[in-house]
Amino acid sequence: MSEFTLFVNVPVADLERSKNFYAALGFKYFGMTDDMASVIISERTQVMLLTKPTFAGYARNEVADPAQTTQAILVLGLDDQNQVDEMVGKAVAAGAQELGEAVTAGGRYQRHFIDPDGHHWSALCIAAAPAS
Repeated sequence: MSEFTLFVNVPVADLERSKNFYAALGFKYFGMTDDMASVIISERTQVMLLTKPTFAGYARNEVADPAQTTQAILVLGLDDQNQVDEMVGKAVAAGAQELGEAVTAGGRYQRHFIDPDGHHWSALCIAAAPAS
């Protein structure tokens, strides 16, 4: 099995403020859009800063207030669509529940599942890097 990339998605109230904060810490960006930015943590780990409405569009439950609780969507970055399908198939076979339909927008292929403890996971492959 190939090495995984981890994308940690977090909701943010003010995307520009958040981008400036992580830039001030010395982090670089993989890509940005009007509603999200990808902070490179390491070669195989990124934190996705998503505006609250965008984050809510991916979440299966109400978005938690980070001042009160902790919530994340855990994303495994894979090399291609076959690996995404294989990962979700393995997850479901091991007791996960598939969540929603595959997403094929924005140069990505993404499928979601809920692990036996209720954590929201996603398997994702990106066809091309988003424009900076």
